[in-house]
Amino acid sequence: MEKALRIMDMAVQEGARIICFQELFNLPWLPKDGNEKAMSLADELGGPTVQVLKDKARDAKAVILAPLFLRENEACYNACVIIDVDGEVAGIYRKIHVPDIPLWEEKFYFRAGEQGFPVFETSQGRIAVQISWDNLYPEGTRILALKGADIVFAPTACAFKSQHIWQSVITGNAIANSLYIMRVNRVGHEEVQDFYGMSFCVNPEGELAGGPTGQGDGVLLAEVDLDYQREVRREWPIMKERRPDLYGEILSK
Repeated sequence: MEKALRIMDMAVQEGARIICFQELFNLPWLPKDGNEKAMSLADELGGPTVQVLKDKARDAKAVILAPLFLRENEACYNACVIIDVDGEVAGIYRKIHVPDIPLWEEKFYFRAGEQGFPVFETSQGRIAVQISWDNLYPEGTRILALKGADIVFAPTACAFKSQHIWQSVITGNAIANSLYIMRVNRVGHEEVQDFYGMSFCVNPEGELAGGPTGQGDGVLLAEVDLDYQREVRREWPIMKERRPDLYGEILSK
């Protein structure tokens, strides 16, 4: 947490107004296996981690996106808490697509989110979150665009050699929905995984607006131009030409 706050100070000094940390930013990557003792590490909305970030958001006058191992009542989620510049919680996104594969045994820890795909109104714009695997399901990104999102943040915990897949998928989602998408990936060696970083931001035409970064801790700054985004949506009227009357087949098994 101390490291995260120091890096956030650097970002604020450089003009950042929305700050997103990586997936489960304040913990080791627990889902490498299932460990019942690790369940005690879950944060709560009223706990000290969120309180520190609320104070920090207020002091920095910045929106903070904090991806956390979050306990709510009897359930735990891979979630992201969105804190506005007044230090109040603007909302919570709960990861919907929870994988269960070797070294990403997330179903042991996390319940899948069932609250849909919210867009959060903040003082810095309409923002949304898709955590890691959520980005591999284009239906979610389309719903966020239809609900008015301007920026989607994608905190991830990707290791090994998968950068080309993630950059391709996220770039495609940005183009198809005229969105800015910022992918924020974990870094560092943790027992059996090497998280490679290489965070990046793409604009609505799929061009890099920032990054990719290196493989260590750092700050990625990207400028979001909403006037440019509106112009792209006029020039590429993808949403206007949708045919939802023919998309019913996607709901069939």
